[in-house]
Amino acid sequence: MHDCILVPTDGSVEGEQALEYAIDLARVHDATIRALYVVNAASYGGLPMETAWDGISDALRQEGQAAVERVEELAPEDVHVETVVLEGSPSRVIVEEAGAEDCDLIVMGTHGRGGIDRLLLGSVAERVVRSSPVPVLTVRVERGERLEDASADAQVAVE
Repeated sequence: MHDCILVPTDGSVEGEQALEYAIDLARVHDATIRALYVVNAASYGGLPMETAWDGISDALRQEGQAAVERVEELAPEDVHVETVVLEGSPSRVIVEEAGAEDCDLIVMGTHGRGGIDRLLLGSVAERVVRSSPVPVLTVRVERGERLEDASADAQVAVE
């Protein structure tokens, strides 16, 4: 059913909780995980003009590379992982990447913001859910819970 599972990552410990679900699904379906980090250049648009954009861009790309490499490290040997770091609006790039790479599913974390926080900050996960051409599995992540702590819950959910 699933051949390619897109897993957007922000490099956070909390995001690793969603990865556990993706790993379990990839094992069951013998699917490839495509780890994606999106450098959100727009969020740095307010920096002073004298700030060297090349330096910032390089630093953000390095952060992204470290995040997708972490996905490779956490995935067991029997799960194939592809990695990519792209620039743009996170929700738009995630949706475009799912379509361009023929991914069957997107698995991503959501921080569970509600009320005024969600209205003011927006939600990448919500925008992806609304515009994705493929199913989206959102995993509510808890601050500070490590991948190992979430693994038992993820195994139960897949079975």
